[in-house]
Amino acid sequence: QVQLVESGGDLVQPGGSLRLSCAASGFTFSGSSMSWYRQAPGKEREFVARITGLLKKTDYADSVKGRFTISRDNGKNMVYLQMNSLKPEDTAVYYCNADALGLTGQGTQVTVSS
Repeated sequence: QVQLVESGGDLVQPGGSLRLSCAASGFTFSGSSMSWYRQAPGKEREFVARITGLLKKTDYADSVKGRFTISRDNGKNMVYLQMNSLKPEDTAVYYCNADALGLTGQGTQVTVSS
């Protein structure tokens, strides 16, 4: 079955950290570019970060550059998003995306609040 399953979302205080995980199955993961997107209440979904398949080149939205790190483990079919120095404006549902397939997971909620 082709699917993406995100996990790791939580309530965290401003300045805190979270690590999101995305488990992929049913397709050739190692060659697939993977991305994280997010959608805040009342806003459109926006790009957060991308990592290519074999070379693992990364790209980030300006709003998260220097705070978030995307990584992947091709042996485990996993992609991660390490989020540090979290801000209230990072509050959103975060989605994992397999770019070539146009496949998106169900999302995981991240709430940054004191």
